[in-house]
Amino acid sequence: MPGTVRIEVLTSEVLQNNPLNDPHQRKLVVYLPPSYMTDPSRRFPVIYLLSGFMGYGTMMLSPQAWGYAIDERCDKLIAEHAMEECIVVMPDCFTRWGGAQYMNSPATGNYEDYIIREIIPYIDRTFSTQTERNHRGIMGKSSGGFGALRLAVNYPELFSAFFCSAGDMYFEYGYKPDIPKTYNALYKTGGLDGFLKKFFEAPKKSGEQITAINIIAMAAAYSPQASEPYGIELPFDLQTGALKETVWQRWLAHDPVFCVDQKAWRENLSKINHVFLDCGARDEYHLHIGARIFTDKLRNYSIPHWYEEFDDGHMGTSYRYDVSLSKLSRSIA
Repeated sequence: MPGTVRIEVLTSEVLQNNPLNDPHQRKLVVYLPPSYMTDPSRRFPVIYLLSGFMGYGTMMLSPQAWGYAIDERCDKLIAEHAMEECIVVMPDCFTRWGGAQYMNSPATGNYEDYIIREIIPYIDRTFSTQTERNHRGIMGKSSGGFGALRLAVNYPELFSAFFCSAGDMYFEYGYKPDIPKTYNALYKTGGLDGFLKKFFEAPKKSGEQITAINIIAMAAAYSPQASEPYGIELPFDLQTGALKETVWQRWLAHDPVFCVDQKAWRENLSKINHVFLDCGARDEYHLHIGARIFTDKLRNYSIPHWYEEFDDGHMGTSYRYDVSLSKLSRSIA
């Protein structure tokens, strides 16, 4: 018997009047496992599944050639006894820039608060959930993996487990190589205004444009600055392309490979019962190197965790949900 997909519509107070004028009414995808409809007295654990950059909840329902939409994958794994029955929640945190890293920022809006203060309470009062932290986990890939790790560490009283798949870390390798590419894209269009005009007018976005909008989105998350255009301080000089070291240090303050060296951050991480990470060994953004550095530090700090590399890159790895959904669901069952 298949599970059921509900698409709820939330009117958010924390996203109202956000600086990008993005919608504050959002769709929220909720997967209910097969037994939800047949056993009304039963309460279920909850997994929060965060999309990567340029993604949002309803996209995960798209059928894939020779693959599975997320609800189909959950049905398959549950039928094979590879996944415990869980409610799976997929929020929409898309922004004009393509994402917000699931953070609060005066340049984008309060997407951390949206998940923590609005979505989680809504799910617990609307559905038959197990509300204790031991039965709540969070997961995601790429920006979603970064968000899952960060939110779990920020709120260990809410989450007992997370799975970070190819999450953004070691920004020196992951983001820095794209900074000169972004500078070139902005320089030849006359600056940020010119680039954004061409970007939003383009019927098909080029690879160079996607690279640049990603760096712009990251700047909105990591280095907001009210006095700058669009409330964003870019990590490079718009005229010369020179790296702005003070801005870059603001970015690095959010990098998990450095955050883990902070005692308070590490103590919060140690409160998480189950820490899972994976990454493709050929990740095009070099996130496998970040994952290796991060997990090496976890070992040195004696923080229990599970990490696996697999023979693939960054894209087209939805099949790894077989691993992450299985492990995370069993850890919170």
